[in-house]
Amino acid sequence: MKVNSSWRMLLVGAMLISATSTGCLQSTIGGQTLPSAYSSDDDVQYFPTGPEQKLSNQVRALERYKTQRTAEQQGANENAE
Repeated sequence: MKVNSSWRMLLVGAMLISATSTGCLQSTIGGQTLPSAYSSDDDVQYFPTGPEQKLSNQVRALERYKTQRTAEQQGANENAE
């Protein structure tokens, strides 16, 4: 009698574990990974778009340098006259 009762307890325990662990993890059905039941509660990460050109800081520095150079050249030309 003890053997049957231990098998029965083991079976009930396995059924409880399988019943509580289903439905809360991602599952794969037909080759598609389906989201968990809690995916609608997840925080959405938003990354704003950056500048179109990767070297925007260098372009701004070069433009600033060019304007300074032209201002210096114009100032030198006015002083020479």
